[in-house]
Order: sequence, then structure tokens, then C-alpha cells
Amino acid sequence: MKVLLGFSGGVDSAIAAYLLKKEGHEVTGCFMRNWDALVNGDYLGNPTVDDPQCPQEKDYDDAKKAAEVLGIPLVRVDYVKEYWDEVFKEFIDLYGKGLTPNPDILCNSRIKFGPFLDYAKSNGFESIAMGHYARKVEKGGISYLAIPKDKEKDQTYFLLDLHENQIAPSLFPMGEITKKEARALAKDIGLPFLAEKHGSTGICFIGERRFRAFLANYLPMKEGDILEEKSGRKLGRHSGVFFYTLGQRHGLGIGGISGEEGGRYYVTRKDAASNILYVQKGDGDEGLYSDECFLSSLNLVGERPTKALAKFRYRSESVEASVEYPSEGTARLLYPKEAKAVTPGQYAALYAEDGRLLGGGQISSVFRHGERRG
Repeated sequence: MKVLLGFSGGVDSAIAAYLLKKEGHEVTGCFMRNWDALVNGDYLGNPTVDDPQCPQEKDYDDAKKAAEVLGIPLVRVDYVKEYWDEVFKEFIDLYGKGLTPNPDILCNSRIKFGPFLDYAKSNGFESIAMGHYARKVEKGGISYLAIPKDKEKDQTYFLLDLHENQIAPSLFPMGEITKKEARALAKDIGLPFLAEKHGSTGICFIGERRFRAFLANYLPMKEGDILEEKSGRKLGRHSGVFFYTLGQRHGLGIGGISGEEGGRYYVTRKDAASNILYVQKGDGDEGLYSDECFLSSLNLVGERPTKALAKFRYRSESVEASVEYPSEGTARLLYPKEAKAVTPGQYAALYAEDGRLLGGGQISSVFRHGERRG
């Protein structure tokens, strides 16, 4: 087939190109430019005086070198406006409400498998491909994504918002290879400069920059009270609730404030409407567990499961959950064995027992034994 491959300048997309060519496909690489530092925001210390090049431009240079080695054409397409309108504005809006969104999930469904897929179709490509570690499987005539061979690098969580009509015309050649094998193969085929390269984000505002300082460009830093969850007593002041995450222990500025024993304080809840940060003291994580949550913006592929394995973060272990559907586009998950740090604004991915990704949704509220946790 004639395939348009998302070509980021990283090892995964390069090996994806190699594997597709080996299967006989006609491959064209496409470098997606999603961020313009001069238009969307400054570098905030990145680039430095010694290295004035934006990381995104470095990735493009690597993509050009890799395409030449692989013998494939490379095109470059800008989605700066689409990324700003469809991903970044919502990302900032949710952060401002005290939530912790995941822009990678939105970028996949709204850019990489949205305008990019449309671009491929309008330019005569039969399929698109990505370097994600995911498998595509068919069941009952429906295309699903599934957990790949390399479970440590499984990226299906970031693809939970894809619809079946986005999955069906897409190829995922990295589904049957491990990251270790990909790095070794890169050396063998003349791509040593990619073999040990760290994962590429492809956008300048993410990476080794000061994330809090970056967010301050778009969100006003509004100080507020830090309150103890159980007693309600005031322990200090915060610099803005959206700068903190559930379970955070460092950087609270209240360590040892009372001279009491029993561990350090950690964040248990954020009330953006009242601009209050709630904390609790202890060496354990009692205040972070839940057994119930609700999802909004629900996306399901092929079926409405009543039982599923729920994954609440990219690196978290999945938990068995019962699934109910209170209203259209929503779901209620019940997981009696409890899960830690299930966070409003983030996403839950739902899997079948056989490893198929059934979809997922955005976490809107969290409870433990009927008591609201967020």
C-alpha cells in the first residue's frame, strides 16, 4: 500500500518505516510541526546560548537524515493552528480549573489521527502509520487496538480516544517488536544517531523546560490557602492550585510547620473554585485511594462492556472494574480493590481480558466509600 507515516525524528518512527518497507509498502515520512515557539510562547531558557536550536528543529534534522538513510521521501506539514485550537486551549482551560489533563491523548485523536489522516487521504495515500507501541486486531469485523509485544512500552493508553474509523485505516508496525530490538535494529541499518536517542515529544514547550514557569505564561499565579483535609486548619499558602498534583509531597512549603510527628504532608485534593489546596499528613497514602469514579466524554469501540480492566494513568497497573452507563457519553466505574491517585481531568482506559483497548473517557469525579475525593 501507499502509506504516509508520522515521522518524528525518533527511533520508533524510523524503525516503523523500515518494517513497512520490508513488508513491501510504499512509504513516505511526514514530519508534523505542532508548535511555534515564536508565536505560541517563548523558550523559557530553552534553547540556551550554547544551543540555540529548538528541540523540534533538532528532531526535524534527525528525521531528514533518517529518511535519507532509509531511502524514503519526507514531507513536512504544519498543524500549529490546529494544535492550539484543538489541544492546547483545552489543556490550559482544564489546568485553570485545577484539573490535570493529558495533552498527548487529545493530540492523538485530534491531530495525528485527525487532520493528518485527512491529509493522507486527500493526497492519495491508502493508509497512515505511526510508531506507537500498539497492535491492531480484528474481532467481529471491527478494528481494535491491543496491548503490544513490549508491555513495558505499551502506548495504547494514549490512544483511548480513537474511533474505529480512525483505527481501521491505520498501521502500527511496532506492535510486534520491543524497544530493545528497535534500538539494536537502528544500529544495524545505519541509524546509530537514533539508537540511543531519548523519546521525542516533537513540540518545544514540553521537555526539559521549567513547566511551572511555562504555565505561568498562560495562567495567572493566584495565591491561596493550604488547609489540612481532616481538621480544616490553615497550614500555609500556595502559589496556584493548578501547579500541584495529587500525592505531591515536595515543594509544599509546610514541612514541619506544626512540629508534629507522623510523616510529611501530601496533596489530597484541589478546589479550584475556592482556590484551596487540601493536604494530609502521613507516610502512607490513605487519602489518595478511591473505589469509584465517573467518566465523561466517553469513547467506546465496538461494545459497551459491563466488566473491564481500567487503567487510570500510563504507568499504573490496571484494576478490575464494573462499568455502568448513567447517561449518554458517561460511565460509572466501580473497583472494590481500590486504586491510588485517580485524578479528575486525567483519563481512564478500558481493556478487555484479551488485551483489546475498548476505549475510555475523562475522569470527572472520584469517590471512596461514597465520599467525594475530587
